Amino acid sequence: MIKVVEGRLHVMAQGAIYLLTDRPDRSAALETLIRTIGSCEVIAASDDHPVSVRPIAIVSDLTLSRRESVSRLRNFLHDGKVTDLPVICLLRSTTDHDLRQARNLGATICFPAYTAPHLVVQALQAEIKPEEADLVSQPVLQNVTRAKEILNGLFDGVRGGGPISLAQVDAGLDPILAAVKEGGLTRWLETVWTHDDATYQHCLLVAGVAAQFVLHLGFRTDDREHFVRAALLHDVGKAQIPLEILNKPGRLDADELVVMRRHPVIGYDILRESGCDAATLGAVRHHHEMLDGSGYPDGLVGSEISDTVRLLTICDIYAALTERRSYKKPMPPREALAILSGMTGKLEMSLVQHFGDAMLQPGSHS
Repeated sequence: MIKVVEGRLHVMAQGAIYLLTDRPDRSAALETLIRTIGSCEVIAASDDHPVSVRPIAIVSDLTLSRRESVSRLRNFLHDGKVTDLPVICLLRSTTDHDLRQARNLGATICFPAYTAPHLVVQALQAEIKPEEADLVSQPVLQNVTRAKEILNGLFDGVRGGGPISLAQVDAGLDPILAAVKEGGLTRWLETVWTHDDATYQHCLLVAGVAAQFVLHLGFRTDDREHFVRAALLHDVGKAQIPLEILNKPGRLDADELVVMRRHPVIGYDILRESGCDAATLGAVRHHHEMLDGSGYPDGLVGSEISDTVRLLTICDIYAALTERRSYKKPMPPREALAILSGMTGKLEMSLVQHFGDAMLQPGSHS
């Protein structure tokens, strides 16, 4: 059955969505929104609640660092004979260990616990019955998922020492450009923020911001695709950075920073062996260079830095300032733009001005 809520179609599936939580008060907003798309059964961690209605999806808002919560989720999935159903886990921590644990328990999607309830329900709705999901949000979600799958294969291949398929990377460019052009940057960013891996998330954020920038500048189709490709690949070298450094919350110490700063050269070497074009190679190696020579790895100055790098560096810094992390709040866009405007001598100010116009135009976020 289909129900209309605020002028939009929602799925009313036969069965119940089970919300498992160790803090029902904290999960109240999520419960309310779940009920707009179907029946919701709330089970507290301490309840020995039988599965009285056929489950069509599971949302776990349990603290999986607690052994009893892990047992509760595992037992519920076993007792309810849950197979081939969406299982969304909201995680208090998104370290590599936590993500593996959630997936081993049966999670099909993992979100940080701070993810806005409407985004969780948006994804849930798409998983239950994609053809009835929001007609704008659904393509964006699909395109983010497709781009993330490409990054996942890319990074896994690099970690395993295998070659990079540039054709596979290029398959993700049109979805990014189309999603940002048709759905707006805000919707792209909100959807990307629900994905769990910090490195993939950053690459997707930079790619979306880059797409918005070149669409605003009126680049030709081929030039748009080349620039978004560089944005998607710019941090590929991080695939060979130790995970304990890559996923460390907070600031890196001096020795860790030395290791982290190797990633542009690592990425450059990997892509050079794959036959990548010179513009993308330069962007991957030099996206941390500054006009005044204070950047790395080569300390380039002024005219030694290409136009592609100048554009990408602005996108990269902006994404890093505004992205969400478990240990920090995202910086509001206008504050991030103010920081970019204060980097006189390091960034090209005329491009920063155009970038600010692109980020604050209608359909973008402000």
